[in-house]
Amino acid sequence: MSARRSLVRTALAAAAAHGLLVGGMLVMLLPLVWMLCVSLLTSERAQSATVSGDYLKLLPTDPQFANYREALAQMSSVRWEGFRNALANSVVVTTLCVVATSLSSSLVGFAFARLRFRGRGTLFIIMLATMMLPAQVTLIPLFLLFRGLGWIDTLLPLIVPAFFGNAFFIFMYRQFIAQIPESLIEAAAMDGYGWLGIWWHIALPLCRPVTAICAVFTFVFVWNDFLGPLVFLHSDDQATLAVALNSFRNQYGGVNNVHLLMAASLVTMLPCILLFLAAQRQFIEGLGKGAVKG
Repeated sequence: MSARRSLVRTALAAAAAHGLLVGGMLVMLLPLVWMLCVSLLTSERAQSATVSGDYLKLLPTDPQFANYREALAQMSSVRWEGFRNALANSVVVTTLCVVATSLSSSLVGFAFARLRFRGRGTLFIIMLATMMLPAQVTLIPLFLLFRGLGWIDTLLPLIVPAFFGNAFFIFMYRQFIAQIPESLIEAAAMDGYGWLGIWWHIALPLCRPVTAICAVFTFVFVWNDFLGPLVFLHSDDQATLAVALNSFRNQYGGVNNVHLLMAASLVTMLPCILLFLAAQRQFIEGLGKGAVKG
């Protein structure tokens, strides 16, 4: 009887855990499902459903897939050359930031994990302390610095800081690289590799899970970043997708054309979703290894 009770308790606990996970998943997916349903409605029905709060009206009985084409067409007429120009700017900034952040953070993390130098612990603590500073605190000093360099209204203020690493990712790389067996480092040194060679040929390939986390987080943050482009970019031809989407909302009305706004928002979200699906395995493995081991 005791064994049967133990099995029943285990089954109930597993069912409760899975129920909580499924419930949390549904709560997290609800805004996305709401956006998808509204994006497929007509203008009148979308406005009526969102204003009245009647969620049954959100179910698209006659999906209007043409809303996506119309949303992209209207975004292409917003103040500057068009949607493709904003998309190109976002792709350039995001790609360079992902590559630069991954390389610089892994290099600094490798130095903290493997190199022995005076003040290493103090510098590491100072680096971690920078994580407690909100980005808004350093926004004005950065603006003054970039204005002095003549970088305002260029993409450089959004790209160059990525080449100096990110404190959170440096910490993750440091924790992961510290777990690499010393025998591998010694074997690489015996083969004639210096510290840079060991970082490039040994440490970096073994850090693929952490690199996946770094790439996904950096991509999502930079792709959706609105404050940085709004502050540092002033001309129309330098706008990114986040600024273009905001201008679309202001020009075409977020309430009167909510169905087009949701369609445009889903289109801009699509690259983030595809990247996560592509890097899901490495991403989850990195959370388990890079973030837990220490």
